[in-house]
Amino acid sequence: MKIMVCLKQVPHQDARLDINGDGTWIQEDNIKFEINSYDTYALEEALLIKDAGEAEVLVVSIGPDRVTQALRTALGMGADRAIHVNDPEIQGSDSLGMAKVLAAVAKEENPDLILAGLMSEDANYAAVPPMLAELVGIPHTTAAVKVERSNGTLTCDREIEGGANEVVTLEAPCLVAVQSGLNQVRYASLKGIMAAKKKPLDVKTAADLGVADQVGAGAAKVSVTQIAPPPKGDTAELVEGSPDEIAAKLVTKIKELGLL
Repeated sequence: MKIMVCLKQVPHQDARLDINGDGTWIQEDNIKFEINSYDTYALEEALLIKDAGEAEVLVVSIGPDRVTQALRTALGMGADRAIHVNDPEIQGSDSLGMAKVLAAVAKEENPDLILAGLMSEDANYAAVPPMLAELVGIPHTTAAVKVERSNGTLTCDREIEGGANEVVTLEAPCLVAVQSGLNQVRYASLKGIMAAKKKPLDVKTAADLGVADQVGAGAAKVSVTQIAPPPKGDTAELVEGSPDEIAAKLVTKIKELGLL
């Protein structure tokens, strides 16, 4: 069985985020990056399947040279090999462009299962996994909080609106985008980190994958024109009293604002 795990490297959760000079994204120089936390749960789920039997785990990521660090971490955790799509021509791609790159890798590798995080912590679109599944032509589900596998069939509990769960059954090959908290993510051991140095890490470009004319800012249907910090409020209202009085006042205020 071959499992492909899609990873994205995002700014570290403790990194100071400043807007760049043209106001279109954050200043990425001199900040730390890490694997998107949603994707770590996808990787852990793949490694649990590997631990339970025969499975090869392939991790794939798109980005500049620094992404190698994220892939080496994944290899140190137990993944078998990695593919780094490193091409400046991909910069400026929208979600569809990224999905096309990953789909090209998937079509070359023919995995039995694709695992990904529900969304990335920097963009929060949650768009790439469903697009990837459609481009590859396989069934998929998202927001999975439980995954059980039996004889090539996956049964997934997924979160839906209203706090309820939905049970979905998928036949391999398929794609599952997982929610955070799905499992307990392991750390890369020292032995694993040392072994990762000898594991295959292939570097590919958009041209290598045959999608050079389908990615980048020129092919993007969606672009970010400006980002800005949330506006500061002019006033703040302090609510005083006992806990019961404060709760009652807050409920009244929320109703007045039409939020309840």
